[in-house]
Amino acid sequence: MMRWLILSITLLWMHPALSQGVFSDKWSQICTLGTQSDVGCETIRAREILAADQPPWRAIGRVNFASRSQKSHCTGVLVSDSLVLTAAHCLFNTPRQRWIPPASIRFAAGYQRGEAAAVSDVKGYQVHPEQGIEGRFVDSAGLDWAILELSEPIGRQVGFLPLADDGAAGAFVAGYPGIRPHVLSRTKTCQPRRHSSGVLLAACPVMMGDSGAPLLAETETGLQVVGTLSRVAATPNGVTALFLPIDLFGLGP
Repeated sequence: MMRWLILSITLLWMHPALSQGVFSDKWSQICTLGTQSDVGCETIRAREILAADQPPWRAIGRVNFASRSQKSHCTGVLVSDSLVLTAAHCLFNTPRQRWIPPASIRFAAGYQRGEAAAVSDVKGYQVHPEQGIEGRFVDSAGLDWAILELSEPIGRQVGFLPLADDGAAGAFVAGYPGIRPHVLSRTKTCQPRRHSSGVLLAACPVMMGDSGAPLLAETETGLQVVGTLSRVAATPNGVTALFLPIDLFGLGP
C-alpha cells in the first residue's frame, strides 16, 4: 500500500490536470468530470447524504463561481464567522489563466438541492505568499490552500467548525462531488497518513467538486477540521486523495 501512496504523490505533483479534479486515463471513462453518472463511481454515489441545512453540516457549503462562459463549484467550510477554507486551485480560471476576482465568487452554506441555509459574497481571499506570483497558479500541493473572507458573517447564523487540535481519528470527508453536486454527502472513514512533505494522504472516494472539502475528525466535543482536499489520483487500489493539514494554512487551532 505504501508503494502506491508514494506513486500517487509523484503523480499528483507531476500532472497539473489532477489538481483541477480531472481523473487519470484509468478513471476518465468512469468519473472524468462527473458527467458519466450512469456508468460507475459507485463508491462516490453511495456516500451518505447529509441534512445540509442542519448543524453541524450547514457550516459546510459550495464555493460557487459563475461567468458568461463558465460555471463551476468547489466545497468549503466555515471556520469562523466569516472565514472559509477551500483549495486555491478552485479560485483560478484555468482556460483564461487568471485568478477569479472575489466579486465573482459566492459561498452557499448548507446548500442542498438549490437552497442554502445562508449565502454570502466574497470580499477577498488569501493564498500562500508564493502562490499567484505574476498572476500564475503554482501547481505545488503545499501551496494549494485558500482562505475566503466573506462579506457577511454568516457563521454567526449557521455556525462554524473548529480546527482540530490533534490527530485525525475517524476522519472522513463531506463535500459536493461532481456526480452529485446538489447534495452534501460524506464518505466513510478515510484515515490519512502524513507524508514526509507534510501533506496527508488517504484512500478516499472523492472527485472534482469535492476540492476544498474538509477532512473532518469526530471528537468528544464534536466535529473538527483536520485539513482540506487538494487533489486526487487513481491507483490500482482506488482513488488516493491528498489533503492539506490545517497547520499549512498558518491559522493554528
